[in-house]
Amino acid sequence: MSILQASDKSRSMALILCIIGFIGVAGIHRFYAGKVGTGILFLLTGGLFGLGTIYDLIKIATNTFTDALGNPITRD
Repeated sequence: MSILQASDKSRSMALILCIIGFIGVAGIHRFYAGKVGTGILFLLTGGLFGLGTIYDLIKIATNTFTDALGNPITRD
């Protein structure tokens, strides 16, 4: 059983980048979190047609969004 550590990424920065996704550059919050594969997918599909971006926005706001290693991004 492994103990999760908090990510060194900033939740505020992830939130700002996710909101920018609604303006036209969807997926940059995923690149920031180290999730390159899904970042490219979001970039090509407009944040999975906006629904994925809304989902991620809720996850970031509720401190349940994780980085590429599975560590929660909670640092502000």
